[in-house]
Amino acid sequence: MDPGPQPELDWKDGRIPVARAFDDPYFSLAGGLEECRHVFLAGNDLPQRLCDGFHIAELGFGTGLNLLTLALEWARTGRPGCLRFTSFEAFPMAAADMARALAAFPAAAAIAAPLLAARAQGATEIALPGVDLRLILGDARETLGQWDGVADAWFLDGFSPAKNPQMWGEALMAEVARHTAPGGSFATYTAAGHVRRALAATGFQVERAPGFAGKRHMTKGRLVGAPGQAPVIAGPSLQASASSS
Repeated sequence: MDPGPQPELDWKDGRIPVARAFDDPYFSLAGGLEECRHVFLAGNDLPQRLCDGFHIAELGFGTGLNLLTLALEWARTGRPGCLRFTSFEAFPMAAADMARALAAFPAAAAIAAPLLAARAQGATEIALPGVDLRLILGDARETLGQWDGVADAWFLDGFSPAKNPQMWGEALMAEVARHTAPGGSFATYTAAGHVRRALAATGFQVERAPGFAGKRHMTKGRLVGAPGQAPVIAGPSLQASASSS
């Protein structure tokens, strides 16, 4: 299988990958694993909601850190069964680069071997302990619309909207909503006003929450309506903030 175009990387402090095309790191300089727990897990009320067959979808697979953090939390619950995880990625990172990035997180690196081995062979459907991964390669603006799945929770983890706006457009956010189960959720590190408005317009109840590591805000929400209905906004007006990330 064609592995897709790999990203050109710089390395901050020799350990944090930075996408050269977007001049943006793949995870917080203050701690990627803790950021994932704060933004994507807590933002989606996980692991409390997790159960056998629960389906998480993600925009931006990157290093695989979000997936591995989820797997650690699922194992910690001791609940039976298996989660499903579908991730959309246009520029899949080489397995060696993933390993280099994950080395900064010993807990995640300790369970990464089967993921790295499978990605080194170009696999996109990978069974990990407690989590079945499907990695969909290509531009999400094209691939998400063709996907036949429905997610219970979304990790929206593209690069900064100011640097990678195509990953946060209205049409793509509408596809996120279309592929979300009733009552399903999303979480993202960004508090950009145009992103929150786009998600609210699709039927999500959108709210700001405290961000990670001194970042003032992040965004989370639940699907409570249908695309095209009047926006459902919790808390301060979406017009109040023009934060780009």
